[in-house]
Amino acid sequence: MGFAGLLLLASPATRAASAAPERAVVQIFNFSQQPVWDAPWRWQPVRREGGSGFVIRTSRGLRVMSNAHVVSWSRQVLVRRFQDPRPFQAEVEFPGHDCDLAVLRVLDESFFEGIEPLAFGELPEVRSTVVTYGYPAGGEQISYTRGVVSRIELQNYVHIGNRSLLAVQTDAAINPGNSGGPVIQDGLVVGVSFQGIPGLENAGFFIPPEVISHFLEDIEDGTYHGFPAVGIRLVGLQNPAYRRHLGLPPGGELGARIDSIANIETTRALLRLDDVLLEAGGFPVASDGTIEYRGNRVAAALAFQSAQHGERVPMKLFRDRREVSLEVPVFVFTADRAAGNQHDVPPRYYVHGGLIFTPLSQNYIRTFGREISESSVGELVYELFYRRHEQPETVRPEPVALAGLLTHPVNANFSVRGRALVDKINGIRIETLDDAIRAIEGARGGQHVFEFAGRQGFECLDRAEAAEANATILQTYGVPSDRRL
Repeated sequence: MGFAGLLLLASPATRAASAAPERAVVQIFNFSQQPVWDAPWRWQPVRREGGSGFVIRTSRGLRVMSNAHVVSWSRQVLVRRFQDPRPFQAEVEFPGHDCDLAVLRVLDESFFEGIEPLAFGELPEVRSTVVTYGYPAGGEQISYTRGVVSRIELQNYVHIGNRSLLAVQTDAAINPGNSGGPVIQDGLVVGVSFQGIPGLENAGFFIPPEVISHFLEDIEDGTYHGFPAVGIRLVGLQNPAYRRHLGLPPGGELGARIDSIANIETTRALLRLDDVLLEAGGFPVASDGTIEYRGNRVAAALAFQSAQHGERVPMKLFRDRREVSLEVPVFVFTADRAAGNQHDVPPRYYVHGGLIFTPLSQNYIRTFGREISESSVGELVYELFYRRHEQPETVRPEPVALAGLLTHPVNANFSVRGRALVDKINGIRIETLDDAIRAIEGARGGQHVFEFAGRQGFECLDRAEAAEANATILQTYGVPSDRRL
């Protein structure tokens, strides 16, 4: 279903109830705890963070909507009503980390007594006025800020880090604590506040109704899948000579060239490199790879994001000097998940002989801080972010890093101390963490031989000594188990 069919319309009664929308705005306290990514059995101290939310009506009853980043890694969530000092316990029912939205269930239904849920409006127009509601830092009571819609386009969603969805920019102040609060226009919710850009003044962003309604429709069956992707990269096709080379009619302004196709079987079966995309999801595609959506010029990716996981998107192509019409199924792309920020699932790991193995991820690389320019780190960065595009045939499903070393006499002469990409163990190419475990536990030789990518070379451990020392090493360093899978 396209965006236009997803809008949650407000009844006249709800519009009247929304005359005082602040009564449905909720203050959220999240007590969160994140793992230590380079010592993955450990956890950081519990942190108390604040945010905002608002009451909505769903098919499951009244719920609180907020941002996923407000309630991620949660140990406990407390919510508080407008001008009511009592905290109520809540739980995260549906987190959508790619779109930074979440639905919360309040355990005590009396929380909702006397609250009229807010209804949703449509995408506000550029230059129109909106008001943000929330509980930003600097005070305990609700705050209101008025601003103007200044831009609408696809933006990177910082919470996940490697996805761009439709977003609305406003000059209304959106500060820490505003996140998850409603953005109101004419008594209706036209967005959810979610992020700013450090260093830019008067530039806050909110999630528009298109993304919100896609999320709410997705969770109707009790499972959140996410926003699908077709897996193509478009480049502009504005060079008249190149357009003639491809056989496009002269004077045309439509069509962007498909420059690369991700390793998605269904997409590769239907699309080809150098296909010219003329239309997607009913939207004409301009020669710069954009479409016009409600008066806004946005990236053509939006035409594919309006579909749900598994749905088909109609396309019109120019191929072999003639137009071709087809439908491409789109799915949520998860193969690059480790290149984005991960949430709510603790990292996998395996410890043997003091060597700490964990899947390579953005979260793990971030632990390097300013040392990210080291040559060995460059191997990890290339593996995680660039190999997929430059050498897709050699991509490992779950690259494994040697995260560190728990020192013990058995590994005293082991020169590689961590931050190294594991290439092979005992001659077996390591595609996943499970491969590393099988390579070590299935070995029969006298030594384990570890080969690392790049200039890290190789190293050895005595197999019998490592096995004998493992329990002592785990006990010495307080590691509760040799693995989390």
